[in-house]
Amino acid sequence: MDNVVDSLNNAYQEFVAAAANVLETKERAGGQKTADTDAALENFKQKWELFRVACDQAEEFVESVKQRIGSECLVDEAMGSVAGRSGQALTGLPPISAVRLEQMSKAVRWLVIELQHGTGTAGGAGHSNSSAPFDARFSEDAAQ
Repeated sequence: MDNVVDSLNNAYQEFVAAAANVLETKERAGGQKTADTDAALENFKQKWELFRVACDQAEEFVESVKQRIGSECLVDEAMGSVAGRSGQALTGLPPISAVRLEQMSKAVRWLVIELQHGTGTAGGAGHSNSSAPFDARFSEDAAQ
């Protein structure tokens, strides 16, 4: 994370310095267009693009951290490690394993894909295993 912050800070400082250089160069040239002002403007454009890239990278990093934290919280809650003040789970549901959670997530994704392609039917009747509660693919459901 420090590298992302340092990269963004450096790109910002270079961008601001390039902007100041454009203003100083224009002032020295008396507001006239010269080779120096053109060079200063070109440098400014380059620093602007580098700053935008650094901002995009920082945004991608923040999004990936948000997703990772969200996934970890979901798994923690599903496994029952998120507890209330009295030491009991916040929900009345029994904890499930991370493997089970992943299996359910994949099943939901497949159902969504099938529905998007118009191959799914109401109640999942298009599945060969759909007669069992939820789905016999999951051993925990078959045992209930």
